[in-house]
Amino acid sequence: MQPLDERADAARESDPAGTRSDGAGPRVLVVEDEEVLRELLLGTLSGEGYRVTAVSSGEEALRTLSSTLFDIVLLDLNLPGMHGLNVLSAAPATQTDAQFVIMTAFGSVDSAVEAMKLGAYDYIHKPFRTEELLLTLRRAYEETELRREVAQLRSRVGSGVRDQIIGKTAVMQRVFDLIERVAPTRATVLIQGETGTGKELVARAVHEASDRSRKPFVPVNCSAIPETLLESELFGHIRGAFTGAVQSRRGLFETAQGGTLFLDEISTITPSIQVKLLRVLQERRITPVGGSESIPVDFRLVAATNESLTTLAERGDFREDLYYRLNVFPIEIPPLRQRREDIPLLANAFRLRFAEENGLEPPPILPETLSRMMAYDWPGNVRELENSIERALILHQGARSLPFETTPGANTGSQRATLDRASEEEWSLERLEREHILRVLDAQGWHQGNAAEVLGINRRTLYRKLKKYREEGLLPDSASDSG
Repeated sequence: MQPLDERADAARESDPAGTRSDGAGPRVLVVEDEEVLRELLLGTLSGEGYRVTAVSSGEEALRTLSSTLFDIVLLDLNLPGMHGLNVLSAAPATQTDAQFVIMTAFGSVDSAVEAMKLGAYDYIHKPFRTEELLLTLRRAYEETELRREVAQLRSRVGSGVRDQIIGKTAVMQRVFDLIERVAPTRATVLIQGETGTGKELVARAVHEASDRSRKPFVPVNCSAIPETLLESELFGHIRGAFTGAVQSRRGLFETAQGGTLFLDEISTITPSIQVKLLRVLQERRITPVGGSESIPVDFRLVAATNESLTTLAERGDFREDLYYRLNVFPIEIPPLRQRREDIPLLANAFRLRFAEENGLEPPPILPETLSRMMAYDWPGNVRELENSIERALILHQGARSLPFETTPGANTGSQRATLDRASEEEWSLERLEREHILRVLDAQGWHQGNAAEVLGINRRTLYRKLKKYREEGLLPDSASDSG
């Protein structure tokens, strides 16, 4: 790597204006009062493909921010006149998603921490290495791009609860397409997928994209209600129909009048309820428990199951005629392991959401950590990933990066789970060592020096092992030391 001044000279020779003519790189604002450093940064970053604007004061920075949108702002705190923290506080009014990277002297750690509380992405100490600066800026831009991609996907799928359905893979685009096609119709929808794949979110999306969206969406978990109560819950009852029925009560079919009834875990309903449900689907009328008069009902039925109704019907465990009534328009939700490319988007969306809900700062998820997340099979699907992110945010408040954890509890519990899995799957000693090394790196924010100290090995040995993992395709090429 060339020294900073040599790289700046080369950049100015190729691009004297200090900007790229192709206009393709991320836009960066450098706010630095020291002229020599400001010029070096301008030249170096321009040479790396960034579109750079450089100013020397906080007042000039705010004027520039009010007229131009930036991807990254590289901000010195100790500026003449307006302090950098004041610039950072005022910037959100003009910059909706720019990431701020703070430059500060070693003696100003408190100011850097205050900047992080005000929303800065990261900070670096002066003097800094070129590699450290470029790595920090690259990660800041990746964070910006992830936020924008999540926002675009939310906009594509729609508003309300549907903005929680995130996916750019072909299998998820197919799901979105099916939702858009069936929503305007009256067709019964059968959603199939493993536990935790988001079947209720899809059901709500169908409802909200339909002309019934202003009417109730009534979810029912059939497996959570005892058979003796499910009939009364669905169809209602009249006073005195059974012991404890001290007053008449409307059922959920009536509650969903004009809207959508969502029957989750439909495979668990008993044969007697299956018969009654079939009759309602045929006649669109219900008779409350203990009543003699039928009541007309207008509802749209969406059912969901994590079991194959086809198999159950073939075994005689589910009525075949009801199966055909339900399977008018099937939507299959893929498990997370079949759409691994969506994991970074989902993880980032959960990270931002739970940080906001809990009033926490959202530390970034490093590319190395995302790579490990994508390699994991997530047997609990999206729900497991969601819980994992929320738990990590709470357990690792103030961390420089978010670690990858798949089991509840502290590190000892996670390590025990790893050993149990290694025993069950008969891992080799080499694989067990690799998993332990990667977990320690996660916990240390991929700071190789700190991780080597925890592991009890020297840094050179750790570097060789990581190089080997990259060559074997077990780590992305971007995996590198953060400090």
